[in-house]
Amino acid sequence: MKKQREFKQEIGRIPKEWEVVTLDELVKEDKFAIVDGPFGTQLHSNEYVDSGVPLIRVNNINKDGSFNFNELVYISEIKFEKLKRSAVYPGDILLAKTGATIGKVSIFPKEFEKGLIASSCAKISINKNKAYTIYVFYFLLSEFGYKQILALSTGATRPTINLNPISKITIPLPPLPEQKKIAEILSTLDTAIEKVDEAIAKTERIKKGLMQELLTKGIGHKEFKNTEIGWIPKEWEVVKVGKIGNVITGTTPSTKVKEYWGEGYLFVTPTDFSNNKYVYKTERSVTQRGVEKARIIPKDSVMVTCIASIGEIAMSSEECITNQQINSIVCGEKANPHYVYYVMKFRKNVLKKWAGITTSPIVKKSLFEEFPLPLPPLSEQHKIVEILSTVDKRLELLRNKKEKLTRIKKGLMNDLLTGKKRVKV
Repeated sequence: MKKQREFKQEIGRIPKEWEVVTLDELVKEDKFAIVDGPFGTQLHSNEYVDSGVPLIRVNNINKDGSFNFNELVYISEIKFEKLKRSAVYPGDILLAKTGATIGKVSIFPKEFEKGLIASSCAKISINKNKAYTIYVFYFLLSEFGYKQILALSTGATRPTINLNPISKITIPLPPLPEQKKIAEILSTLDTAIEKVDEAIAKTERIKKGLMQELLTKGIGHKEFKNTEIGWIPKEWEVVKVGKIGNVITGTTPSTKVKEYWGEGYLFVTPTDFSNNKYVYKTERSVTQRGVEKARIIPKDSVMVTCIASIGEIAMSSEECITNQQINSIVCGEKANPHYVYYVMKFRKNVLKKWAGITTSPIVKKSLFEEFPLPLPPLSEQHKIVEILSTVDKRLELLRNKKEKLTRIKKGLMNDLLTGKKRVKV
């Protein structure tokens, strides 16, 4: 990369030799180069078919710019022909144009010959002689593009960006060879992130299979018995949560008293739970004075959400307090807390059923203490934990690697798309 020397200020601070253009200057000479989907009244879910032409909706556009194949629905060729004004083809840019998803972008994949966009989306077809599509895609994906999309949108509660404002999005444009090089660098990082995602998905499948095997059949058992929670090894017990240890329901110090809130103990809420086992950081912390008004949760307690998002599980990495949505299990001598963590995670869907189907589902402490779990001898719990913890450590390493690559990509997008760092062509 060579050092940048001269800049101009037409759109932020960009290299002097770069152009500044609007999106409509870069698209194909076609009246449907920037187009949105048909109105919802023209397309109903009862018209979906098992296979045919893919209908692209906002849930097919991931926040990181990738395309979500898992949420696809299809329409017939006949319906496509009637609405093909909104057709999309491989290499076209997809843009979510309304609501909470506004500004998400992706590329329509080469796996399909064609598709149709829904009314919540727009498609942008770039003229390859004027700009490199992937460069434009990365600009729209960047914070610079996203801020423009929001600024050009209308509506406070449900923002929407219409086609004319989309066409006026302003883009800093290097020469084509430099656009291509920038896109190649960022694509290389995306490929690396995709490989990590694949490794994470594979490891999660392995973990799911191991949990199914270890938490129902154990290690080396040949004799089983039927219980209230199904077949388990003959040597195992079925024990209620309240018999495994002490259950503590969280408390929240008064938010009106400023002295209670500040540096000190972690204040854990369900939003602080992540894919990793432990909660290491929280949005808010409670001072020593605040903790005196709450119940302290010891290190290595199993925290379970029992209001609203029922069954989310995490472990305390240190002494902390939680809000009222969380019941924490402080394990006694008969239970390895890590085993309890895994088995609670495994039986999450069962716990959800205990909450019933209500507007605000809840599993009260008294009911939670009655929740049954399979409990092997302590020595076998340790072995199960050792196996599953090995997989969890692998997952944590992979997620940290993805987080690092994502940070690198974000930094490079900020630098390369503004010309702060230049590439050799």
